[in-house]
Amino acid sequence: MSIILTLIVFSVLVFVHEFGHFIMAKKNGICVVEFSIGMGPRLFSFDKGETKYSWKLVPFGGSCQMLGEDEDVEDNERAFNNKSVWARMVVLAAGPVFNFFLAFVLSVIVIGSVGYDPCIVIEPDDGTAVEEAGLEAGDVITEYNGKNIVISRDLFLQEYMYPVTKDDVTIKYKRDGKEYTATVTPKEVYSMGISFYANDDPAEVLSVVNGSAIEEAGVKAGDVITSINGEKIEKGKDISDYLDENPLTSENIELEFKRDGKTIKKSVEPRITYSIGLKYNTGRVKTGALGVLRYSFTEMRYDSESVIKSLWMLITGKIGAEAVSGPVGIANIVDDAYEQTKSQGAFDVFLNMAYLTVLFSVNLGVVNLIPFPALDGGRLLFLVVEAIRRKPVPKEKEAVVHFVGMAILMVLMVFILFNDIKKII
Repeated sequence: MSIILTLIVFSVLVFVHEFGHFIMAKKNGICVVEFSIGMGPRLFSFDKGETKYSWKLVPFGGSCQMLGEDEDVEDNERAFNNKSVWARMVVLAAGPVFNFFLAFVLSVIVIGSVGYDPCIVIEPDDGTAVEEAGLEAGDVITEYNGKNIVISRDLFLQEYMYPVTKDDVTIKYKRDGKEYTATVTPKEVYSMGISFYANDDPAEVLSVVNGSAIEEAGVKAGDVITSINGEKIEKGKDISDYLDENPLTSENIELEFKRDGKTIKKSVEPRITYSIGLKYNTGRVKTGALGVLRYSFTEMRYDSESVIKSLWMLITGKIGAEAVSGPVGIANIVDDAYEQTKSQGAFDVFLNMAYLTVLFSVNLGVVNLIPFPALDGGRLLFLVVEAIRRKPVPKEKEAVVHFVGMAILMVLMVFILFNDIKKII
């Protein structure tokens, strides 16, 4: 079933992306030679009008092959390269745009069913920095160090990107309809160096602080903690409850966690770090029709921001290559999501798959708009240059650039595939 769901997710993503190119090509009078889902040899195909429709063997990727896209066809006005620069821009941008549209539609379904995650403060512990700064349970955080906060994941991403240091943290929040500002001075505390959702889901490690003792011990994002110092951990909230009752000191803690079905034991020595002791809601609450539309746009904005910031962290070396996943890694994610929700019924499985498709679709849209050769964004960049110069870049030169870009992408895909398989093994 996981394999079937993975193929469905990939097929939907690719079909919508290529259909965007296809429909806008048709609208602009461009001849589409072949519209295909998958890569490699054709499993079956049929001709309708001027276009061949194909389903190919390898269920990853697809194409919308247009007449004159990669070569000059001077005597045919329906060739891609014979259309205006603006028409070609619309056709190339349509793929990513349709991915964003798919993400929005599915976000409406997901948020309409389970709601959104407001950033509401949970009762601060006594003596923490936020408690001394005056924050109370029920306060709604609207800004964190100048970053606008709409959903709790905005704050999670901000904390992940910019961990708390000894510098003061400025928080704006609403209470009873009024807005307040608090300046919070971080305190030195012992920390394991992980982040997690303190809810009723399995105690999965969301991220690991670079250079922390727990990273050196080999704990990775995606590991599921099952025991701390011999005390059983079944859900994320259990970690929070344990740490409330047993504050960390310089003494080692014995940690058990699961990775790919195997139980691993590690001894970790907590290190001193800085904390403001802020706890906030990660669950979801229902909202009205207008709220569903608003937070569906918020979902897309957040996912796009996450992709862009993650790429920047990858480029700057703040996260390693192991954080990148390709088709095999995505299949593994789909499998985990299915296993976690299959006991709850078909509708919950559907919502989980829809949520993942939102993430993947936004990811595909953003990545395809990167101005890198062979991607839609790279081709759009050449058209922008053409619009500015009022004449196209010589096709042979553009073809060489895209060929080099495609070669780099293929090498990258092989590396990611190897990385995915290595993580699973």
